[in-house]
Amino acid sequence: MATLLARPELATAEEGGRQPAALVLLLRGLYQPVVNGPDLGLSKVDLSDGSYSTTKIYPVSGVAGHRNVNEAMGDFYVQFTGTLCAYDIPGGAIAMRFTPRSNTVSVDDGSGGSYLQGTYELRVPEATGRYRSFVGGHNRMVDDLHFLASGDVDQFCVCLISRP
Repeated sequence: MATLLARPELATAEEGGRQPAALVLLLRGLYQPVVNGPDLGLSKVDLSDGSYSTTKIYPVSGVAGHRNVNEAMGDFYVQFTGTLCAYDIPGGAIAMRFTPRSNTVSVDDGSGGSYLQGTYELRVPEATGRYRSFVGGHNRMVDDLHFLASGDVDQFCVCLISRP
């Protein structure tokens, strides 16, 4: 992460002017249930099956034409009771599967809720559009997931996505 922040051109380097070398994305905001989700062209995920929740994606680096970290540019979908998630970002979509490897701790927030903090490891089984070269790649999520006393879930997560 320090390398990407110090040398952002490494994340935005492109082969043949088309594909990013890596993606760094920020997931931020309250989750909402997905009811009649969009078809992202991914066979691994069915966003209309009732098991997904969604929040916004903000660019950090690697998505052409999107540099404003304060402006949402996509949607993230996750199964809280499953192992799949999907990123819908300009230029295509990426399906990912959580691996058993994670390093998280639960921390009481002092207000009836809790934070789930740590890292998750994911693999990329499928992608569309300009992100097809990420199939077989890896995502390390550095997560601060807040389960509020109200039942809402608030996300703040940096995703470091690399090609194989």
